[in-house]
Amino acid sequence: MALLLPDGKRLAVNIGVDFDAHATWMGTFGQTSPGFLSRGEYDALVGLPRVLEALRAQGVIGNFFTPTHTMSTFPQAFESVLESGHEISAHGCWHEPIMKITPDEERRLLALQIKQHEQIVGKAPRGYRSPAWDFTDQTLGLLEEFGFEWDSSLMGRDFEPYRPRPVILDYENGNSFGDPSHLLEFPVSWYLDDWPATEHIPGVSTGFESPRAIYERWKAHIDFAYTRVPNGLVSITVHPQAIGRPHNLLMFEELLDYVAGLEGVWFTNLSALLPHWTD
Repeated sequence: MALLLPDGKRLAVNIGVDFDAHATWMGTFGQTSPGFLSRGEYDALVGLPRVLEALRAQGVIGNFFTPTHTMSTFPQAFESVLESGHEISAHGCWHEPIMKITPDEERRLLALQIKQHEQIVGKAPRGYRSPAWDFTDQTLGLLEEFGFEWDSSLMGRDFEPYRPRPVILDYENGNSFGDPSHLLEFPVSWYLDDWPATEHIPGVSTGFESPRAIYERWKAHIDFAYTRVPNGLVSITVHPQAIGRPHNLLMFEELLDYVAGLEGVWFTNLSALLPHWTD
């Protein structure tokens, strides 16, 4: 099982933009005060244009994982994403904390976000990224049932897509695995996500990590995959309200410029990789 990239390509790189705006504060963090919501407004009105321009300057086409709440709250900002040509992928209705809601509510909100996605984007999403970067016991089955082709929420590999499997817990005799899903998993990593390194959330995360430290970590992942993982994929996750801050944006632009200078690197959205996967 492996990716077989097009001739002349040795590494795929995906820039996944989690365009959350208000939703991440309302959903994951349960914060609705003006201070937190203003950070979501910055996301849409300040950070997003900067990120779109940085990607456009290098000809990068990636994925925008966007809650439908964001699409409806900031329609003009979201229209600029649509016009940019990036793939729009599912990321919850209102960045709901799926690990804390009931199974019935998880199902209802998944159906609702697909309906709203079709209404606003004009077609159903092919891929999904959990707002929690985690699954409940029923998430994988729901994604299969609702017709998704791929997911990008799990961490069972670093540079290689794979078919996720349910885990059957057995504390005394060892766990076992169910059948592989027909969904393809494009793995993520907290090490390749700007959010925990940069965002200060009182009582939750410190943030404030040096952009130079982030650059060196991301560059090390890219260099490792480029030299040691033929036909690999590096998935980097950014948030406009985090990476769009001036000090982080300059680092991000430097990284994009570095990657663009590597021979055989393919900046791509994730659905474009599906035809290049073989079981």
